[in-house]
Amino acid sequence: GKNEYDLLVIGGGSGGLACAKEAAQFGRKVAVLDYVEPSPRGTTWGLGGTCVNVGCIPKKLMHQAALLGSALKDAQHYGWNISQPVHHTWSVMAQGVQNYVKSLNWGHRVQLQDKKVKYFNIKGSFSDPHTVRGLTKAGKETVVTADNIVIATGGRPKYPAHIAGALEHGITSDDLFWLKESPGKTLPSFILYISLECAGFLTGIGLDTTVMMRSIPLRGFDQASHMSKKNQICFTTQQQMASLVTEHMESYGTKFLKRCFPAKVEKLKSNRLQVTWKNADLNTEETDSFDTVMWAVGRVPDTKTLNLEAVGVKTNSETGKIIVDDSEATSVPHIYAVGDITEGRPELTPTAIAAGRLLAQRLFGQSSELMDYDSVPTTVFTPLEYGCVGLSEEAAVQCHGSDNIEVYHAYYKPLEFTVSERDATQCYVKMVCLREREQRILGLHFIGPNAGEVIQGFALGIKCGATYPQLMKTVGIHPTCAEEVTKLRITKRSGLDATVTGC
Repeated sequence: GKNEYDLLVIGGGSGGLACAKEAAQFGRKVAVLDYVEPSPRGTTWGLGGTCVNVGCIPKKLMHQAALLGSALKDAQHYGWNISQPVHHTWSVMAQGVQNYVKSLNWGHRVQLQDKKVKYFNIKGSFSDPHTVRGLTKAGKETVVTADNIVIATGGRPKYPAHIAGALEHGITSDDLFWLKESPGKTLPSFILYISLECAGFLTGIGLDTTVMMRSIPLRGFDQASHMSKKNQICFTTQQQMASLVTEHMESYGTKFLKRCFPAKVEKLKSNRLQVTWKNADLNTEETDSFDTVMWAVGRVPDTKTLNLEAVGVKTNSETGKIIVDDSEATSVPHIYAVGDITEGRPELTPTAIAAGRLLAQRLFGQSSELMDYDSVPTTVFTPLEYGCVGLSEEAAVQCHGSDNIEVYHAYYKPLEFTVSERDATQCYVKMVCLREREQRILGLHFIGPNAGEVIQGFALGIKCGATYPQLMKTVGIHPTCAEEVTKLRITKRSGLDATVTGC
């Protein structure tokens, strides 16, 4: 018989909710299935997906808490009488952050109701290409049929299964943001961007924090690097920027165990966690005890219970991600996928939202517009933020040849750092341009305060094909950090042969 819904979205995260709400605007009958499997530590949350609950939102709020701590130290230099040392109370911050996240959960529920989108809090699985079955918490089976189905289940953090005690005693970012009490002395292990971000705000609020890194920092930061050479943030620029970020973090108080490999985690009688690791440079085995060990070894698509094989949805055997074409279609014509579970797409909230909306418009609004994944801006919210848009120097050379690339770069000192005498050694701007007469800007990398806000503004110009001469004619807002981009005159003439500061 006729299917019950025009569109069924599996996954109530950023991309899925955007797609469902957009489809409802066209008067279509829409349903959303969402279910949060508790983490191994038992943490769970509400509607809204990774970004709202265990990603961008709580992370940025805790980053803000750390920035306020730094501002309190600076305040004395500006005449504010603040008794030192200042003290941070984790439970107060956590309560405020968690209450705000819960308000967003409720807001999403209300929005779905207002738009007449049916919400099912069940864990669904395909039984045929148009049918999804699932059980409610009470054990009642629910069957939902739809003409079109969108998979948007996102990903969940991995545990390093080869490390003894990792699963039993460690947590991930899924748990950190929902802790009621302070994590205390913390070891974020492995050096993905979430590890650096968490280490940054933990240090900023006064906690003893050590990052264990087995290789280069920020490896895998820009997920668009899997898409094409055109979008790639290659390792030389990545290492350059990452080195500046980690150098600042070290001066800021975060400790780093470099070229170290964790071997096991054991719980002591004191309830502290003893971590044993191998130092590859010294070829020694070392130990220390921590209150909390947090793993940041990447994320895996949350698709294992969907029964994708049974309906013919193809995935990448190595990554587990769903293979889609330019229109977000899977190997099954009426089944689509958006967001972090799709192969070759940036793991970023705004791209998932935009892709979900455009998909709904193509399905129900007679649109043919596809999502453009080129020149997507993003930022790592470490104590000194790193924002970028477009190509790295290396990717630009790969695409256009070293003789055709001009790189403008410079260090700068934010005015805000002067009176408080903050170290600005790592504040840096790098712009990659074509060397031809027009000198179109291919990429911009910025390390400094409010990098996300700075990059967001320049991203529009780069998306519209801005050139270096146009930028030089742009009057900067004085005295701001963003103004430094409009003053870039220092160049590197030899592409990859040039000395890269910070590597």
